[in-house]
Amino acid sequence: MTDFTVLVLPGAYASSVAVTLDMLQAAAAIAPHLNTPQPRWRVVSPTAGTVPLSSGLQLATRTLPARADRSTWIIPGLGVDQPQALTVRLQQDDARRASEALRRHAARGGAVAASCSAVFLLQHTGLLTGRRATTSWWLAGHLRQQAPACEVAAEQMVCVDGPLCTAGAALAQSDMMLHLLRSRFGTALAERVARLLLLDAREAQSPFVVPSMLAQGNELIRQLTRRIEASLPQPPDVATLAAEQAMSSRTLSRHVRAATGQGVLALVQSVRLNRARRLLESSRLSIEQIAAQVGYHDATALRRLVRKATGATPSHFRAGNKKAP
Repeated sequence: MTDFTVLVLPGAYASSVAVTLDMLQAAAAIAPHLNTPQPRWRVVSPTAGTVPLSSGLQLATRTLPARADRSTWIIPGLGVDQPQALTVRLQQDDARRASEALRRHAARGGAVAASCSAVFLLQHTGLLTGRRATTSWWLAGHLRQQAPACEVAAEQMVCVDGPLCTAGAALAQSDMMLHLLRSRFGTALAERVARLLLLDAREAQSPFVVPSMLAQGNELIRQLTRRIEASLPQPPDVATLAAEQAMSSRTLSRHVRAATGQGVLALVQSVRLNRARRLLESSRLSIEQIAAQVGYHDATALRRLVRKATGATPSHFRAGNKKAP
């Protein structure tokens, strides 16, 4: 019996595909030492044969299975990171064939896991309706627009809802694979694979968010982000930002939430956090000085923000700064 079916579309992120196969191979090598069954998998694609990946790499694949099985289907990132390009990609013949195969698999109760832009393939297939899912944080707003019946949890690295497992950006594939190994073969095997490949457990995408990238072509978000960044340490309040855009506070909040999945105050906090993190990593300023530069009266408020958003203390980001005192 096959445990995992890795569905690879032409152009998929080579890194996302590689980490999937490397982790499965590591698990298969480690399993006998733990008296655990070895994972079994196959690699398939809508086109079969040799499939081109991103970065000029290629991968040998088999044809899509014709019969139902109990394997978990895993779809690495599609190699597309812009909303407009995703719309075009999902209309192509191979994506349509993949959607049909996924729909059959899910209809028979099969489990599906996807990361990054591959989550949009699940949306295109109709598998996100009534579900909770995540994707790359900068694509979350677009996913909300495309899948209004889906609860998009953009802050999470991995999101599990019934037979559906989704993950953030391309290398969140590793976090998703650890979850799949843990749920199917036990914690011991997953932890041993993580130690062997030097993988850290990551629960949130929040530490990686760059506020300016949330715009994704949205001129309003681009303007707001620039305005907030330029005004630090005294960012304008919501009413001021709304007045500058000639709209009410409620209308501004609605537009921001539709585009980014978060409110105006959360956008301000993201800008503050991003500036604080850059200063922690690149300057010798004290925590108190950094707090003042991003608009906090004391360091305690900054520490709370960093811990809430990232699950770590400010010193975690300063650890790699050799210039820090």
